[in-house]
Amino acid sequence: MDGRTLQTIALRLEYDGAAFAGSQLQANAPTVQGALEEALARLTGGVVRARLAGRTDAGVHALGQVAAVELPERWQPDTLQRALNALLPEELSVTGAVVAPPGFDPRRHALWRRYRYTLLTTPWRSPLWRRYAWHVGEALDRDAMRAVLALLEGEHDFAAFSGPVKDGASTVRCMHAVSLCEEDARIVLEFVANAFLPHQVRRTVGQLVEVGRGRETVEGFAALLRAARPGSAGPAAPPHGLCLVEVAYRDVSFAPLVAAARMGVGCTR
Repeated sequence: MDGRTLQTIALRLEYDGAAFAGSQLQANAPTVQGALEEALARLTGGVVRARLAGRTDAGVHALGQVAAVELPERWQPDTLQRALNALLPEELSVTGAVVAPPGFDPRRHALWRRYRYTLLTTPWRSPLWRRYAWHVGEALDRDAMRAVLALLEGEHDFAAFSGPVKDGASTVRCMHAVSLCEEDARIVLEFVANAFLPHQVRRTVGQLVEVGRGRETVEGFAALLRAARPGSAGPAAPPHGLCLVEVAYRDVSFAPLVAAARMGVGCTR
């Protein structure tokens, strides 16, 4: 990279998580960050690091992951978007690009994140949904599930629903909103929080399905939440039903996704 003035560009990324061993760079496995940085290197002839808004596990999808890169000012966002999409693998696309304020950090500056988890309750499996929904294969008690979701709103210690965290790290998070909507045999769960713990959504969904199946009570779920015993909730739902839908910022915003880009993800409330 030469000495010309650099600017920060924020990129909105969509990807099929089945193609990647997660979002964060790994030495010997395909990742979202690795694919993006490889494309940037081909465009610029140098090393360009991408910072991501959050870590997604292997198999987890995204409609609204956000990355930040620093490039010379000659790179306009729309030009960069087209150039990257010509080089990226078909499972990864840049769906938005904007100039961000200096020092923009997509992880630390996020106001909130929205995740969506899709369940399929048909008694038969669906080849078309097998990569994007957890096929639970039975009817679930949706009223009980809604009662559980109401318990999650607000600030709580979510240690019971977390994977391993660093020693001394807080497991308190603020859940701004949760919802359950349905369309035919699909149940779509949404979680909006200031930040999420490792595996928090998947463990929450796994325990929620236990309630829906009648194997756990609403009171039992509430007790797990109150006790905050690390890792006690679960089992974790499989990763392929999970999608990072949106990350919100005060000073960075992207144009809304067109309807076609949202097909097959949400449902009618």
